[in-house]
Formats: sequence, structure tokens, C-alpha cells
Amino acid sequence: MSEKKIYTQTPDDVLASLATTKKGLTSSEVETRLTQYGKNELDAGAKKTLLVKFLEQFKDLMIIILIVAAILSVVTSGGEDISDAIIILAVVIINAIFGVYQEGKAEAAIEALKSMSTPLARVRRDGHVEEISSDLLVPGDIVSLEAGDVVPADMRLLEVNSLKIEEAALTGESVPVEKDLAVAVAEDAGIGDRVNMAYQNSNVTYGRGLGVVVATGMKTEVGKIASMLQNAEETDTPLKQNLNSLSKILTYAILLIAAVTFVIGVFLQGHPPLEELMTSVALAVAAIPEGLPAIVTIVLALGTQVLSKKNAIVRKLPAVETLGSTEIIASDKTGTLTMNQMTVEKVYTNGQLQDATDDIALDDITLQVMNFANDTKISKEGKLVGDPTETALVQYGIDHNFDIRQNLKTQPRVAELPFDSDRKLMSTVHKISEEKYLIAVKGAPDQLLKRITKKLVNGQVVEMTQADRDEILALNKSLAKQALRVLMMAYKYDHQVPALETETLEQDLIFAGLIGMIDPERKEAAEAVRVAKEAGIRPIMITGDHQDTAEAIAKRLGIIDEGDTEDHVFTGAELNELSDEEFQRVVSQYSVYARVSPEHKVRIVKAWQNEGKVVAMTGDGVNDAPALKTADIGIGMGITGTEVSKGASDMVLADDNFATIIVAVEEGRKVFSNIQKTIQYLLSANTAEVLTIFLATLFGWDVLEPVHLLWINLVTDTFPAIALGVEPAEPGVMTHKPRGRKASFFSGGVLFATIYQGLLQAALVLGVYGIAIKWPVHTGAAMHADALTMAFATLGLIQLFHAFNAKSVYQSILTVGPFRSKTFNWSIVVSGVLMAATIVVPGFNSIFHVAHLDGYQWAIVFAGSFAMIIIVEIVKAIQRAMGLDK
Repeated sequence: MSEKKIYTQTPDDVLASLATTKKGLTSSEVETRLTQYGKNELDAGAKKTLLVKFLEQFKDLMIIILIVAAILSVVTSGGEDISDAIIILAVVIINAIFGVYQEGKAEAAIEALKSMSTPLARVRRDGHVEEISSDLLVPGDIVSLEAGDVVPADMRLLEVNSLKIEEAALTGESVPVEKDLAVAVAEDAGIGDRVNMAYQNSNVTYGRGLGVVVATGMKTEVGKIASMLQNAEETDTPLKQNLNSLSKILTYAILLIAAVTFVIGVFLQGHPPLEELMTSVALAVAAIPEGLPAIVTIVLALGTQVLSKKNAIVRKLPAVETLGSTEIIASDKTGTLTMNQMTVEKVYTNGQLQDATDDIALDDITLQVMNFANDTKISKEGKLVGDPTETALVQYGIDHNFDIRQNLKTQPRVAELPFDSDRKLMSTVHKISEEKYLIAVKGAPDQLLKRITKKLVNGQVVEMTQADRDEILALNKSLAKQALRVLMMAYKYDHQVPALETETLEQDLIFAGLIGMIDPERKEAAEAVRVAKEAGIRPIMITGDHQDTAEAIAKRLGIIDEGDTEDHVFTGAELNELSDEEFQRVVSQYSVYARVSPEHKVRIVKAWQNEGKVVAMTGDGVNDAPALKTADIGIGMGITGTEVSKGASDMVLADDNFATIIVAVEEGRKVFSNIQKTIQYLLSANTAEVLTIFLATLFGWDVLEPVHLLWINLVTDTFPAIALGVEPAEPGVMTHKPRGRKASFFSGGVLFATIYQGLLQAALVLGVYGIAIKWPVHTGAAMHADALTMAFATLGLIQLFHAFNAKSVYQSILTVGPFRSKTFNWSIVVSGVLMAATIVVPGFNSIFHVAHLDGYQWAIVFAGSFAMIIIVEIVKAIQRAMGLDK
């Protein structure tokens, strides 16, 4: 028997196929089936050991290059100089430890699913009812359900008595589903439309039921989600893709530099091959920005701290940057864009339609009926407990100072006719006085209107005409088009408690009013959608809710334009009819996906990714978890979200606020921009160092010693680079389009800036060295020492001045603010002092092989270094005039 067809079969056929009856299984049959099917629990999946997680951090190409560089630096120095190797290896190990720490809860989603799946169950076995742990259930067990229960396994319902089950965690539909055995269910029906089924981890909110277990463990719908989570492919973040791309470029560039240097040295200058090989390797090692992985990690870590203060908890470091490249925000509706709380929005009473915020008289009959014909309980803490629809009605009364507990003391309930899915009505009888009783009735408008014969006009009860009925039906239709769930209220008075039969109690009623309810959108969500659109990000809604409700909420939020008459809503049933290739062709036409299953959500996310888009997916339910894991960045809800969805996410919103995503996107854009600035700064500096030594070798000059490069890399590369990584965002960062998946660290003019600025730095350093040789202060060895010191000082200072240029690719430093960041200012001061100390402080001269400089020599050094800012500012002005900054 295929589980897919269970809901299309009769109860007798299901029982027969499972070899069971309503009396339940015997103990011996249970033991046999436990052996056959296993326990009703989820597989945890293979867990990675701490060592495996640690070793996986070394798979990145950049890390491999750094390790090779560390080994080569030891080899080329004959084992005498290991400082470079120590620095490189320290950076690599710290980076790996941080990565393991951030991703230490990789299996949290499955563990959370397991913990959710073990409630108690009341089961019929050996002819009597017993309460057992749900992990001992087997297919064929007969289980009873009552309000407040968690459904312990997937079940085909056999009996229902006003049974309602809230399935939001699986379907995203906020309103509990009324279960009905009489309705024929289509074979292609989604989970939310299978009204004769009950699914594991859903919640019984009303009534009672009896069902036969048809699936346990990994065969349940929750189990399928767990399997999808285990098998979901990890998507490389744009940051990781960019770093891998950068690593490849650096590898080719470094190999080319080493090869060219070797050829020139051996074949043009006649150097010994072994000596030239060592020189080439040393030059290649110098070209590697060994601090880059550490700086990227630091920038991302600082970004996580900023976001945590803004209620966005980042679980995986690269997620910070991924947000900045997001082009699609695919959001679940219930609990993310909406409150996941049914709320009264419209009230029609006394012939007037009014908003829920408008005043209403305490003796208004509509207000009384909605509170009286209601089973909501109020806990000692004041919390409303019951069906979400009924609690919404009581909450409306509380908001308008209607004290239901006090009213029930003076007008107590003395009888009732409970709701059932056939009548779709509920009635209660209240004693007003010794000879006067109020019958309060609420229910579905189409059913209740048939039983109404009168209405109240200006305090007088009059006969209801057909025109009155047409008017009420038209209003009901209008409210329903706004995706409001409409309930009708009616009443009558009697001198005694009527017979508790629908033919007596619920006939000849007086119309009171209509109530329109909805799970309302979050107040801040519409503004967040607007800002997202302005930033070039397309918000789309993916929900298990009904098409009309999804469309109405989407229009209220601005995801779909209010006046747009085109069909922008795609349903799960329509998606089932299309192959992946067919769906790919139409995916961009739709902004709202309704009545979808977990599998559909994954298909939708993948389809957008196949369009080359960077997709962020938000969600709070178990049903969202596979899509959260598949997306480039999964965003869980911290308050309403299940542990499953949080465990599958890269980031969790502590306040469940959709608007927080937009704040996080801005931070992500800033992070990428700052990493880009850092890379531009480091690579242009390293390019300058390599070119300086390379060109000096061609000229036969001895410009810099290894200790000089090491000190400059340690001092002027590190502090300013980190400071650039935490720069404030440039103005207008949220008015630009997302850079997308194809953008790299070298896009947006960075590659050209890196190359020409590296050449410029090398030219200025060699120019200062040439001046020192051409117009020396001293002669002989002292002249060479002066020239070497001036080149060293110029290369260090020019990089500090260049840090100001790196604040923006195109904007003038005066526009972005040269001194607006205290961190940056102090980094320049500290680096400058450390650079100057090697020359000015007498004890350092011999260590760094430098000489003291006089005022004339310092003036040349400063002039050559500061020229970097002037020339780059001129180039930027020309670029802006050409419109390259657009």
C-alpha cells in the first residue's frame, strides 16, 4: 500500500491493508511490527567528529596556498627564518578553530526534530486503552486524540467529533483544519487539504478523534523533512566562491611571477639556477597576503557582533556577507510576515461595518454573542487558551473592556450545543433572569443565515427580507475577498432552556452581525518590503496557506501591487503539473507561492538559484527547514520558530521581525564592501612590494631586505587592513542593486584600482630610491644605507597613506570622510609610530639594517608617500567624470 493513496481510501480498506481493527493490535503483533518497522523516531544521521570538522576547515584553496607558502618560506631560508611560517600557520589554525566553533551545532535540526517527536499517546492494545511513549507506536495501532494533544504519528482518521488540528508547522496555515471523514480527498491533494488525515507533530486544538497509525519514524511527513535535511546539498556562499576565485587568481599570478623572475635571472642576468630558484620562491611567498583569511574572519566576526545587537543572531560566519549579495528574499507567510495570531479586523453590527479599533458598546449583542458562544479559557496568568479563532474573539472583547468572566457570573452558561463540522455552528444558553434565557449562536455565514428569520433595527426586531439577505451575503463575499475569515453571530431569547437539538435551539434566530478575522501582517513588514524593493531585492512569499489569503496579504504588504490584475500567485497543485525545466521557464513571473509543501519550497528556492540569484529564505516551521538549508542563507525565527527551523538556519532573528532582515542586508553589504576594500588595499600593497623587488632586480638595485618586507607586512598591512574592514557603510549603500552571484572581489573597479595603485606605489618607492642614489647626502656605504632606509620608509608610509584611498573605489576621501572612524585613525597612528620607531629609535637601527635620516631625506620620503593620495584622487575624479562610478 502506498502512503500517498491512504487518504483516498475508505477507513475499512485502510484497516484491512494494515491488518488491524478498531480494537487495536495485540502485544505480540506490536512486538513483530516493532521489529519490522523500528521505533517511531527519526534517524539522527551520520555525525561528524570534532577532528573531521577541524580538518574540513583546511579544504579551501587559500588555506592550502598559505600552508605551502609557510613550508617554502622555511625551505628557502634553510630553516633559519621561520617567522613567516609561524605567522602563517597561526593564522590558519586560528581560522580553523573559529570555523569549527561557529558551525559546532550542525546536527541541531535533526536533534530538535527527534525531541519534538516523542509525546505520549493513548493507544488501544489487547482490548483496552493504555498510555505509552509515542516512540513505541507501530503502523496499525489505534490512537485516540483530544484537544491539547500532539499528534504522535501519521494517522488515517476513523472517527471525528468536531476535531480541529493546527498544522502550521507543516503547512504554514495559521487556521486549524476542520477534519472531516465525509469529504472525498483527491490523490494530488496537499497536506493541508487531506482532511481525513492527522500528521505527526501537529496540535489538536478542538474536539476528539480516533485514528489508525499509517506511518512512523522516517516514513512520516516529519520524517521525510528530516531526510530532506540530511540529504540537502550545502550551498557555497558567494563569499566562499569569491575567496576560491581569488585564490585561483593569486595562484596563477604567483606562479607567473616566480617563473618570469627565474627566467630573467638565469637566462638574462646569468644567475645560478638554484640561487635564482630560491629568489623566485621568496618573491612568490612575499606576494601572498597571508593576513587575508584572518582579516576576513575578523571582519565577519565583528559583523556578527553588530547584528547580534540588532536582534540577528548569526550561526555561520559567511552568512553575514551572503546577506549583502541577496537578490531574492523568499519568506514564509505565517509567523514571519504575519503575526501567526488570528485577530478581529472588521465588525459588522447595528447595520454598520467598522474597524476592530473602533469603539463598540458593552451591551452590543454582536460583542456579547462572540464572547458567550465561545470555549476559550483564561489562565491564572491571563493567557487565552483555546482555538485560535475563538481566542481572537475573546481578545477583541478584552481590548474593548468586555469582561467575559464577570459577564458569565451574571449571565452564566447553563447549556450548550457544541460545534461540529456538519452544522458548522456552536450555540450556548445563558440565564439572564428566572424566566429569560439568551441563546447565543456563532458559525459559518452560509449555514447560519438559513436559520435566521429576523434582524435588529434601531432596537426593534423586524422580519428579514430577501434584500436583507442579499446585502449580508454581498458583505460576506466582500470581506472574504479581502482574505478575512468571516463568522456570523445570531441570537434569540426564550423563557426556558430549549431542547438541545439543532432543530429547536438553532432555528428562528435574530441576526446580530458579522466578524471578519485574519492573521494580520506585521506592522513593520510592509516598510521592510518597500526598502527591500528600493535596494533591488525581490521579496517573494512562499506559504502553505490558501491562495486567496496569500494574495491578499501579499497585496497589503506590497509584494504584489494593489492594482495589479495579473496572476502572480502560483499554487502547489500547479507546480505538481510542471517538470523542473517547465517551472524554470515561468518561475520569475510569480511573487507568491501558495498551498505548497516542503518539497515545493525546495524546488522554488533551487529554481531561483538556477536563475543565478542569491536566495535568502525565511521561515519558522518544520516545513520550512529543508528550504532554509537549501537557500544561500536560511533565516529562522527566534521566538515563534521551531528548534528545527532554527537548527537548519544560518541566521536567526531574535525578534521575529522581518524588518531586521533588511538591517542585516545593509550590514552584509557593508561587510562585503569592507572586505573588498581590504583586499584592494592588501593586494595593491603586495603588488607594490613584488614589483619593487622585481624591477629593482632588473635595474641591479638592492632596494629592500627580507626583514623590511616582513615588518611592513606585519605593521602597515595588518592594522589598517583590519580598520578598513570595520569602516562605516558608504552613503547610499541600500539604494544600489545587489551585486549578485556573479560579482567578485575584483568587480566594481577594484581590479583596475589594485593594479594601477600597486604600480604607482612601486614607481614612487623606486623614484625615492633613485633620488637618494642620484642626489645623495652621504657617499659610499652610507649612501646605500640612506637609499635603502628611504625606500623602506617610503614603502611603509605610502601604504598608510594609501589606506585613505582604499576607503572608496571611486569616491573622494573628502566625501567618505578621512577621519570619521576612530578605529581607522588609531590604526594609522599606531602603524606610523611603529614604522618610524625602526628608523628613529637608535636600538632598532641595527636590527632592521637602516640608518638615521635628516630633515631633507624625510621630506623626500613624505613627498613621495603623500603623492599617492594626490595621484589617486586625480584618477578617481577622472573616473567619476567618465561615469564609471555608476
